Amino acid sequence: MWHTYINATSIDEVLQTLQSKREHARVIAGGTDLILELERGVRKGIETVIDVTRIPDLDKITMDEDGVIHLGPLVTHNHCVESKLIRARAYPLARAAWEVGAPQIRNRGTIAGNLITASPANDTITPLMALGASVTLQSVNGARTVALNDFYTGVRKTVMQADEMLVDISFPAMKTTQRGTFIKLALRRAQAISIINAAVLLGFDSDSVSSASITLGAVAPTIIHAPEAEKYLTGKKLTDDVITEAARLTMEASKPIDDIRGSAAYRREMARVCTARGLKSIRDGQEKTGMPAEAVLLWGKRTMDNGQSTIRESSSNSIDTVVNGKKYSLKNGHEKTLLRFLREDVGLTGTKEGCAEGECGACTVFLDGKAVMACLVPAPRAHGAEVTTIEGLASNLTPSPSPKGEGSLHPVQEAFIKHGAVQCGYCTPGFIMSAAMLMEEKENPTKNEIEQAITGNLCRCTGYYKIVQAIEDAQTMAEVKHG
Repeated sequence: MWHTYINATSIDEVLQTLQSKREHARVIAGGTDLILELERGVRKGIETVIDVTRIPDLDKITMDEDGVIHLGPLVTHNHCVESKLIRARAYPLARAAWEVGAPQIRNRGTIAGNLITASPANDTITPLMALGASVTLQSVNGARTVALNDFYTGVRKTVMQADEMLVDISFPAMKTTQRGTFIKLALRRAQAISIINAAVLLGFDSDSVSSASITLGAVAPTIIHAPEAEKYLTGKKLTDDVITEAARLTMEASKPIDDIRGSAAYRREMARVCTARGLKSIRDGQEKTGMPAEAVLLWGKRTMDNGQSTIRESSSNSIDTVVNGKKYSLKNGHEKTLLRFLREDVGLTGTKEGCAEGECGACTVFLDGKAVMACLVPAPRAHGAEVTTIEGLASNLTPSPSPKGEGSLHPVQEAFIKHGAVQCGYCTPGFIMSAAMLMEEKENPTKNEIEQAITGNLCRCTGYYKIVQAIEDAQTMAEVKHG
């Protein structure tokens, strides 16, 4: 897929490489979009991939003395979901980040990557546009800051130059007089692209709207505002009639197309419906309904800081990694995904390839303490990292190994056997990995948290009842086993 893979150690190294390689190089962080684009031939001529995940301090979320929030280029969707600052002062972004993909995707996918991919259906662009965000682009010639409104020129097109790296996302924190939300409509509850999404941000003076920002995704070539609706709302109270008219004006601003996910007519109507829902939820103080107070992240308790503490140098000769507690130094795999590397070079075939597109979760593994989809991780990212697969789950996570020195079955594995939670078995390794990380993250997960944890795992044989029952029982079995 690429010829050269660079584990960059500084922004300067990235910028120098981009200046030299230009259109033939791409920066990679999460890789959840780029890997698929390279495999599908959407991004042609990419010879050099620059991994920036080794550069320290790029995953920070901060607020400066002027009340402006800054997101580093390595801030992931789950970082935003977990951040108290984002939840309190940029709630529409937190909600949108939580709606993206599944926990494994949110652990890798970055907000910066979502913006750069520039799909009009991408979820985080819409709230950031409503929040008045800007991006800072840097090259060896200097830096420039571009308002998100001016960043996009068309479908998957931006003003970003080939020698530039996005180094900062900034936007004013919501004031105490502001409230907002994000609404997504898709074909299923998780792992789905938006048919339409909308962000609503309102300022209030007493019980009247003092300012309004309404943005829409998947209804035009780029994310758009609904200016007539924004103007109409200003100075008015959110009565039912006002909400109805504002929703209608928002619908009129949309210019959707027909595609496989929905017709243009349906999208227009749903733009009206979703806007009305958002406005009503804000009026009624219900805009946070459905958003878990502590979302499942599948980070566990052993998560490293983006793997940054494990390595500082690049490697072009071998991939030196630790898999299931065993050290490997392999010359092959530099042009593969982590999934193929584990199966073909390490020889561990328990991690399955179901879709190779990050849709099914059969390839779920732990990378530096986080659950990820191995099919969307470049193999060289394992250099200097720790990987756990289904084969090493028992020995790595079971507190009391057997007297023979072999890891006994993990409680989740035992529970799957007890409850018959296996059909063909192809998806089972992924489910077990997600459930095991959930048990590490949450001592007594609720049924809702279990369902959150496995949103990225698909079973094509049957329903999920026995799977959920097995995970519910696994905690009790673990307590009995090690109590």
